[in-house]
Amino acid sequence: MTQSALALLGQQKVLNSLRTLGLALAIVLIAVIVQSQRSAFLSPENMLTLVRSMVALGMVAFAQMLVILLGEIDLSVGAVYGLAGTVTATLWLGGGSLPFTTPLLVALAAGLGIALLTGLLNGFLTVRAGLPSFITTLGMLNVADGLSLLISNATTFTPAYNEPLPPAWELSFFHGLGGALMAYDIPVETLWLVGAFILFWILRHRTVFGFRLMAMGGNAEAARVARLPLKKYKYVVFVLSALMAGLAGILDFSYVGSVGPTQSSSLSFQVIAAVVIGGASLNGGRGTIMGTLLGVILLALLNNGLALLGVSSFVQLLFIGLVTIGAVWLDLVSQKLIRSAGQRSVRSGTGAVA
Repeated sequence: MTQSALALLGQQKVLNSLRTLGLALAIVLIAVIVQSQRSAFLSPENMLTLVRSMVALGMVAFAQMLVILLGEIDLSVGAVYGLAGTVTATLWLGGGSLPFTTPLLVALAAGLGIALLTGLLNGFLTVRAGLPSFITTLGMLNVADGLSLLISNATTFTPAYNEPLPPAWELSFFHGLGGALMAYDIPVETLWLVGAFILFWILRHRTVFGFRLMAMGGNAEAARVARLPLKKYKYVVFVLSALMAGLAGILDFSYVGSVGPTQSSSLSFQVIAAVVIGGASLNGGRGTIMGTLLGVILLALLNNGLALLGVSSFVQLLFIGLVTIGAVWLDLVSQKLIRSAGQRSVRSGTGAVA
């Protein structure tokens, strides 16, 4: 590796560290401001609400970061989140368009199976058919939403009040997946978030898979020349993205105790916002799991803090939109600065050699 390339890599690491530090400081600053206005912000009850609101967003965002790392995007995760929960509920509890019921374990397998199938279709249409992932997953978003409405007949399912009631062990098992409470009333669902963070951190930062994702996303042409399995990796990240969305939908169904086909409308865009705010580049080749987690925390904090301050949900959407645009603009500016610094380094190095 040349001296200029090493300098460029060092500048990129410094930039990532500065962005991580900036996100952490922003989170602390927002928390201090909200606490100064609403003392209930740091109460145990609100902290539990804040943490629980991060579970689905975080789990899906970690997988979405891998998709974006390859320079692709998955807009269908919100719809898959809703579809997996709806399929599970319809098969398990009956009703909707299906004239039969199944045991809970079969219903859970079907919910995750439909998510897996969606991920495979996204990968196939992007890799084999050559469609842009933006178009593929935007279309799949509508397909999944339509299937949710069709299968459920726009019905909301509530296991505890279903007629007839499922077996007691099934109700207990399903509630234990995400809705059961541990010490200090912390829901089991939060353990899934911790597990997802550890899994994806290892996958991204400590495996050949994660290193290759970054390399292929940073320079797809060089990856082809090096004969890296770009197409195979695209299949994998789309499947992971859909599976995490489906799992998050089922876990939220367990925690909330009901599921409806229209509950996931804004999740896709919040997930992308969290990944971008966390420092990932939409052009691919850059992104970290820690940065994504900080992006998730910042978004959850904004939503929670603005709600405590009495700001309407419409204004909350405005804030999140502005923060997302600001993050993308910051990414563009920082990349221009890095390229300029790299060009100056190359010129100075050439001059030194001459």
